[in-house]
Amino acid sequence: MVTAFALISVERHRLAEVAERLIEVDGIAEVYSVAGEYDYVAVLRVPRYEDMSGVVTEGLAKVEGVVDTETLMAFRCYSQHDLERMWNLGGEPAGS
Repeated sequence: MVTAFALISVERHRLAEVAERLIEVDGIAEVYSVAGEYDYVAVLRVPRYEDMSGVVTEGLAKVEGVVDTETLMAFRCYSQHDLERMWNLGGEPAGS
């Protein structure tokens, strides 16, 4: 599974409408409203790397009210579970 994160700026008067449209786009798994420079962060997930361009250019960018996007491709996932195992956080020192 290929994952990317899209940072999305939206016309202010269309925030709720755009969120509803974004979650309908195939390949967008989740949409979060956020504080800061962008209005939303969307989590994009597709089976193949080649499929990502369609989600971004044919889906996300064509939603009316979206004024700017920046897409960040994910290379590797680190989860809390992985970090605890790797660093043995909160447990006995490794090798004890």
